[in-house]
Amino acid sequence: MALPTLRTLGFIIGLFLITLAVAMLVPVATLLYYSRGAELPPYIWSSIITFSAGLGLVLPGRPDQVRLRPRDMYMLTVSSWLIVCLFSALPFIFARHMSITDALFESMSGITATGSTVLSGLDSMSPGILIWRSLLHWLGGIGFIGMAVAILPMLRIGGMRLFQTESSDRTDKVMPRSHMVAKYIVAVYVGITILGSLALWWAGMGLFDALNHAMSAISTGGFSTSDQSLAKWRQPAVHWVAVVIMILGSLPFSLYVATLRGHRRALLKDHQVHGFLGLLLVTWLVMGSWYALNSDLPWPDAFRIVAVNVTSVVTTTGFALGDYSLWGHFSIMLFFYLGFIGGCSGSTAGGIKIFRFQVAYTLLKANLYQLIHPRAVLRQSYNGHRLDEEIVRSILTFSFFFGATVGLLGLALTFLGLDWMTALTGAASTVAGVGPGMGPVIGPSGNFAPLPDAAKWLLCAGMLFGRLEILTVLVLFTPAFWRH
Repeated sequence: MALPTLRTLGFIIGLFLITLAVAMLVPVATLLYYSRGAELPPYIWSSIITFSAGLGLVLPGRPDQVRLRPRDMYMLTVSSWLIVCLFSALPFIFARHMSITDALFESMSGITATGSTVLSGLDSMSPGILIWRSLLHWLGGIGFIGMAVAILPMLRIGGMRLFQTESSDRTDKVMPRSHMVAKYIVAVYVGITILGSLALWWAGMGLFDALNHAMSAISTGGFSTSDQSLAKWRQPAVHWVAVVIMILGSLPFSLYVATLRGHRRALLKDHQVHGFLGLLLVTWLVMGSWYALNSDLPWPDAFRIVAVNVTSVVTTTGFALGDYSLWGHFSIMLFFYLGFIGGCSGSTAGGIKIFRFQVAYTLLKANLYQLIHPRAVLRQSYNGHRLDEEIVRSILTFSFFFGATVGLLGLALTFLGLDWMTALTGAASTVAGVGPGMGPVIGPSGNFAPLPDAAKWLLCAGMLFGRLEILTVLVLFTPAFWRH
């Protein structure tokens, strides 16, 4: 890789680190507000170290007339997320005296909006650490939206390529300049966060808790300020507001932009949105009825508890309202399956994404029809646009390697001595970005602290692979990538 290209990559990563250093002042302001000045030094030093590193990368300047090739963008994407995660771990090391393994696990889980945690005793924890965890979710969520909309389509990876390639005429009309797209997306993201915080506050949360949970919900991250997660707040209004914010974070942000630009029916007409909301509603009704029949709760309460947990798992947020792994084998298997689905492409949600299942269904129907009518010429389409061979191949490739990653990671975890349920659900939850797994160790009522360090490092890799859509990271391990 040429020196001018490395300088350009370093310059961009330096800007990311400077932004992260400024974000580290948010816990400083929080601690000042709560008159806890003795806890300030860890965050100040973390900010100084991060800012100095970023400044060191920015000062050499960005070379003129250097265009980044797709292979350079792969390197930028993976290296920037890794470096940001490393520096994000500093407050955990300095303020909580966590080991490097635990600190990196927590920061990786935060930035990738996974929501798996090694921390307990959250109810009595410093507000500085709590706001930092939620802020990592929030920054990682907006970062992933930007990557999904701007970078992954150019690299021919990710779901947004389908929509941008097949509807370029519409995209160009909606928003002619990419920097304007970014401004609108940031405005929507910040706006939903503010409105969500106020709604949770109105519903019964304290303002600090409301802000933390709004940042976690819009980023579909799942970090809470309580070990009980949403179960700490018994007000039904809190639970329903959280459901709404999680859903909003799982819808395509490009469609919010289109709506703001005058396409009032952009969200209503999108097939991906229809499929996602339809899946949630059907699952709520089926699972809610089943839970009401198998518990002593009245149907409205059972339906609400199911709605929160199902939405949390499908959107890969990771909030919990009670331990749903104790509901029986049916619920365990169902929640395990739901964790793979994810939200919409171009949202903060992880998982396989709902549109890939819809495309697979379209292909299945076409193949079955072809068996009946071998001579028929079929035009396969999705969301009103043609599915060409390259799009189908990229979707099938991603889906295969998603499953392979979960399988191999689970196998590696069992090699380290973990039981099959902890290994398999831990691998699935981290790659899909759900957060909690299943079972007594890493289930909704547990955390990842008891796992051996080697397992945590493997799960960190799973989080990174899952957040960056597998192939973005995998391509770096091919010999062809390193050949000039």
